Amino acid sequence: MVKDIFKSRVALLYIMTISMVFSFSAWMSLLNNFVIEVASFDGSEIGILQSLREIPGFLAFTVVLVIIFISQQRLAYLSMMMLGLGVILTGFFPTALGLYITTIIMSAGFHYLETLNQSLSLQWLSKAKAPIVLGKITAVRSFTSLVVFILIYIMMKFYSIEYKYVYALFGGVTFFIGIFIWIFFEHFRDDVVQEKKIRVKKEYWLFYLLTLLAGARRQIFVVFAAFLLVEKFGVDIHNMVMLMFANAILNMYFAPAIGRFISKFGERITLRFEYLGLMLVFVSYAFVENQYIAFGLYVVDHLLFSMAIALKTYFQKIADPKDIASANAVSFTINHIAAVFLPFVLGVLWLYSSSLVFVIGSLIAFISFLLSFLVPKDPKQGFETTLKKVTLP
Repeated sequence: MVKDIFKSRVALLYIMTISMVFSFSAWMSLLNNFVIEVASFDGSEIGILQSLREIPGFLAFTVVLVIIFISQQRLAYLSMMMLGLGVILTGFFPTALGLYITTIIMSAGFHYLETLNQSLSLQWLSKAKAPIVLGKITAVRSFTSLVVFILIYIMMKFYSIEYKYVYALFGGVTFFIGIFIWIFFEHFRDDVVQEKKIRVKKEYWLFYLLTLLAGARRQIFVVFAAFLLVEKFGVDIHNMVMLMFANAILNMYFAPAIGRFISKFGERITLRFEYLGLMLVFVSYAFVENQYIAFGLYVVDHLLFSMAIALKTYFQKIADPKDIASANAVSFTINHIAAVFLPFVLGVLWLYSSSLVFVIGSLIAFISFLLSFLVPKDPKQGFETTLKKVTLP
């Protein structure tokens, strides 16, 4: 039975996801309190850090160049170890320069691993099963985050363990899991030989554009939603962890349901729900004055991002199988175009008006909502958007 696990591609996807989330969730959940309490960051400095964090994501297209020399699977293992190393080092360098450097190391590992994990998922899962399995993997992400939040809460609430040792523990686990799976898991061959050239195909333009807007929206949530809670409402590390704890529990049930929803109603309807919900949430962020309402918005915001599964399965349906690795890497770069400069620009804007930051987020969500009407009811190769239909020979 154990030997079968080491020969299972789906099991490997779960393990890579668990390992990635274990260290990255710890890094993210501690970040806002760590940089404010220990490193004394302001809105501008956190914006710079988050912009630096996204530079490796912007360079994700280089995955295509690297897999010429090393398999996707082995590169994923190396990325996992780099992610773990970056998290291990984070707490030991509580200065602006130190955090900027360790963030880049962590981020390079994370973004390569995330790019490869998504690419391998779309290659290894059938189109029929992909929404269901991706929904379950998202639930596993949430369960792993839940475990992380519980451990952090216990370590810091009852034992007052310093930030640097908490970071070292979670980063170390990811680092050593990377070594373990390299040694024990079967190294699988690609079913379809992947294109190893960087190409932006016009057939995928709608997917690329929605991905670009999703990256901009995600930055506003990741960087500024949590920062709003800490700065405006004075939420401490224990309450932030409890809030993320609630998110993880809800997402464990919500994500598989989203997978089933996509299978039944399709990507077009799912994306419309996501974008409409995000519009309402961002507008509410802009004017919220009650801490508990802000908590509720943060939870709903987090749940809505589970619907991003629909964008992945939309791409899987319209993509040529040999393009998945290269196009996925390019889309990851596109996702991070806004991420490189947006946190810095909005971080400066935050100093003058935090509400305007979230109004911009709602406008981005509105544009995405309008574009979702171009997603076909039954997307496939040759029928990527509703603007035209091409019959393939």
